[in-house]
Amino acid sequence: MTASVLPRRALGDVEVSAVGMGAMTLTQTLDMDRARGVHAVHAALDAGVTLFDTADSYGPTGEMGVNEQALAAALRQWPSGADAIILATKGGHTRGPNATWWIDGTPEHLARAARESAHRLGLDALPLYQHHRPDPRVPYAESMGALRRLVDDGVAVRIGVSNVDEVQLGIALDVVGDALVSVQNEYSPVQRSSEPVLRMCERRGLTFLAWGPLGGMRAAKGLGVDAPAFQRVAQRRGVSAQQVAIAWLLALSPRMIPVPGASRPESIRDSVAAATLELDESELAELAGEAELAGEADQ
Repeated sequence: MTASVLPRRALGDVEVSAVGMGAMTLTQTLDMDRARGVHAVHAALDAGVTLFDTADSYGPTGEMGVNEQALAAALRQWPSGADAIILATKGGHTRGPNATWWIDGTPEHLARAARESAHRLGLDALPLYQHHRPDPRVPYAESMGALRRLVDDGVAVRIGVSNVDEVQLGIALDVVGDALVSVQNEYSPVQRSSEPVLRMCERRGLTFLAWGPLGGMRAAKGLGVDAPAFQRVAQRRGVSAQQVAIAWLLALSPRMIPVPGASRPESIRDSVAAATLELDESELAELAGEAELAGEADQ
């Protein structure tokens, strides 16, 4: 079985598929179907996806590493092997009783969490290790110093940060240096607050990984992919509105890589097809106007 060739985009010193796969939904729901999740991962691989995103804290329970283990197991089962895959994971969140989410950005926790993630994923070094979220109790420079040491110690090859603003990104650049290759923030037709961070990534040569690119729960309000412009363009093109949304994100910046979540093969195939959907200038203008209205309505 040979994977399709997708358009590629830079991630530091390597290139990955222009659309990644977020693995959170493989396990995060209580009614998860592990076999279907394996099929979804294999569908992504068949479609040419080479970037997979997970985290040690993705549940559904308070147990750490559930999602990492599920993703690693699915990759091992792919007939063609997955040697060219960039596995991105995150640390800095913890899970407590009743599936609560906590934050721990201490250097001691990050050092331990990264090594445990590498072990669960079966890797000598993590291809991309991301700090999940700033810890307000810990100076951000201290958390970033721990990530820099992970690279120096050979635990991680590349570093990313997530859920940051421009000031925090500037600190990360100063402390981590050229090992910092990416930012993973929420970005979608209904959530564009990270626009300044995206433009900062362009200036500094970083990759912007967009989580929640379809708008998540906000889409249920009739915004984003459910908004009229996205529906009109999708109907004219004979594709899904979700595909239009991802193609629109890709057109925003050459540094943008959407990372939609998927737990079904059909979902990831549809998302990946957006990498070759080229929207014209009039369509982009139509969608941009709708996205502006959606963002205002969601405030």
